[in-house]
Amino acid sequence: MTSGELTLGAVLVRLEEREREIAAQAEQTREQITQLTAMLDELGRAAEEVRITRKTLPEPAPPTLSAAGSELPDKAAYQEIIAVFSGADGPLGRFQVQ
Repeated sequence: MTSGELTLGAVLVRLEEREREIAAQAEQTREQITQLTAMLDELGRAAEEVRITRKTLPEPAPPTLSAAGSELPDKAAYQEIIAVFSGADGPLGRFQVQ
């Protein structure tokens, strides 16, 4: 037998090594699939929440004008609300009423 020839034992050892490599790659792939499935489920839930929110929000009513024209009502609460919206630097989330 020459040095280039493989014995049956050497072939079996190489096959076992390759089988372990494949099993390790399969396990890594299963873990990735589990992670991606969880991400996909979360994105699906988020999309459903957006769809529900979109469906439950009423159509905005067109602004109504007072009989005198484009004057805004002179009520203190209305003025406070307009001040909050005007002073906001970004989207209005939860805020405390004082």
